[in-house]
Amino acid sequence: MEIKRKDHGTKGMFTAIEDGAQMGEMTYVWADDDTIMIDHTEVSPQYEGRGIGKSMFMEAVKFAREKEIKIIPLCVFAKTMFERFPQTCDVLRS
Repeated sequence: MEIKRKDHGTKGMFTAIEDGAQMGEMTYVWADDDTIMIDHTEVSPQYEGRGIGKSMFMEAVKFAREKEIKIIPLCVFAKTMFERFPQTCDVLRS
């Protein structure tokens, strides 16, 4: 599985791809120059239970650390991931 990031101006997404098939996506919106808001996470039903959402979340955290930006979790999944993995809270915008 590969996680790719695409940025389209004020919006962007992380997509999980395997063998050319999109398995899931996590979308975000730039709130300002140093903050993204994760607003939606979705995994295709046939790929659920394989940790794809977590992989996309961890890639978003990695991206935030590399770019020295913060994340505002608007979707329930992203909020839950920050609660489940407190070691990622360094990129959480409070």
